[in-house]
Formats: sequence, C-alpha cells, structure tokens
Amino acid sequence: MTESKTAFIAIVGRPNVGKSSILNKMLGEKIAIVSSKPQTTRTRIMGVLTEKNSQLVFIDTPGLHKPRNSLDKYMLRSINESVAGVDMCVLVVEADRKLSEEEEQLIEKFRSAQLPALLAINKTDMVKDKTVLAKQIGEISEKYDFSAVVPCSAQTGFGIEILKSEMRKLAPVGEFMFDEDTLTDQPERVIAGEIVREKLLRLLEREVPHGAAVYIERMKERESGELIDIDAVIYCERSSHKGIIIGKGGAMLKRIGTYARQDMEKFFDCKVNLQIWVKVKEDWRNRESILRSLGYDENEFN
Repeated sequence: MTESKTAFIAIVGRPNVGKSSILNKMLGEKIAIVSSKPQTTRTRIMGVLTEKNSQLVFIDTPGLHKPRNSLDKYMLRSINESVAGVDMCVLVVEADRKLSEEEEQLIEKFRSAQLPALLAINKTDMVKDKTVLAKQIGEISEKYDFSAVVPCSAQTGFGIEILKSEMRKLAPVGEFMFDEDTLTDQPERVIAGEIVREKLLRLLEREVPHGAAVYIERMKERESGELIDIDAVIYCERSSHKGIIIGKGGAMLKRIGTYARQDMEKFFDCKVNLQIWVKVKEDWRNRESILRSLGYDENEFN
C-alpha cells in the first residue's frame, strides 16, 4: 500500500510575479484574488490540493515590499511566519528579471533555516528569447541549492504539473491534515470580501484600491438553500475615493457588484443577492482597531 504524503508549502516572492495565479492554477479553482496591480494579496490564503496519495497545503503570502504603514507591517510579518512554519517554500520570480533586495533576503532565510525550496520562474510565455531564461536560471541557482528549478506560466498552464510533481517528491510521509474535498481554510465571508476587492483592483486606478478594504457585514443563506444574501461595505480613506468607487450615477459600483456577484455565484454554486455600500474611514491602514475589525490578527501589530 502506498504511504500518504503531506506538505505545508509557502508560495513567496515579490508583488505581481504571479503567486496567486500559480496557486489558483494548481488548485483548478480561484481562491486567491488576481490582479495586474502589485500587493494584491494581503493575508495568507491557504489552499489544499489532494491528489491520489498526496496532500499539498499551500500558503499564498503577500508580496515582498518595504512596509509603509501598519497594514504593510502585518503583511511582511505574515511572510516571515509562513516561511518559518512550512515543509518547503516555492520562490516565484518573473522571467527575465533580476532578483530584488527583498528576494535576496528571502533566499538568506532559506539558507539559515536549511529549508527545502523550489524556484518557479513564471511568465515564461512572455519571453521570446529562451536563452535569457537559461542565463537567469544559472544566475539564481548560484544563490541557493534549489531542489528544482521550474520554468512555468500560470497564464497558459505550462510547467504547472511539473511544479506539483517536484513538490510531491519533497513532501514528507504523513497522514492527511484535511478532508480530501477541502479546498481552502478561508471562511466564506473572507472569500466573498476578497472577490469584491478583486473587482476594485481590476476596475479602478492604482491609488484607490490599495486605500480600500471590504468588510462583509452579513452573509445568510435563505431557507430554500438556493440563494445567499450578502451585505458588503467598501471602506476607503478619502471622500474623493468614495466618489470614484461609486461612479457617475452609481455606474462603477454597479459594475463592481455585477462582476463580484457573478464570481460569487460560481464559487458558492447558488444565486447571490449582493448589496454593497461605500464608507470613508480615514487612514484606516494605520488604525489598528479598524485593521482588527477587518480580520487582521492584533498580534501582528506588536
């Protein structure tokens, strides 16, 4: 009888290199929001992939960047804690791009912890001259003894199966930690809020979405089980941002709500009655009481 294998795996890297896209591609479901804008992921999103005798538990972390406020400090600490408590890490870098100072520091953490690590070079479909990739692989491989280097593309799916195979090779023997049909540990309210925030990131200018947060005030399933009522509040830092989010005659808020509802119905597999309000909370990213109300762990600010 084949022994079961289980591994906790942190997916780390700079903002906007495709960490969440890779996670979603491996799972075959979108549990982490994806945007072309950097610093999309604010919390550690856990995904679970159970195939045959292996269970891979993924932790998708925020992108590495210099902290500017209390929210950024939380994000940075969540990366450090994720790296400290896993069986292996996957460092995701962008094809044809030099390592940043933050990435170099992360590799030093791998070295000091003697942590098994894989290198995933994403967005290879964007590079026409493949000799560039060979040079990049050689340069980064000199920095650390990665267990495997996998060129891949979250967009096309190229290399994703190879990446999963390399993870399974490193996974230690052990009993499954979650039921085989588990996809994520994220509460449904968190997923709903993240879906709304993704639409903000996709539809609005860069300075507005990162000054916005989404709180799900109510989420209740009707007795028929065929419809969920969801009340969401978008918090922004300025009155001018509120006007942009709502849009002329409420047009932008309607677009946000329509796209978010469609994704929610697909994820929850039922009809969704979504209501969204917009409120101003000045400087909320530096106000710990607000951050805690939005679900960020108060211990992260100590």
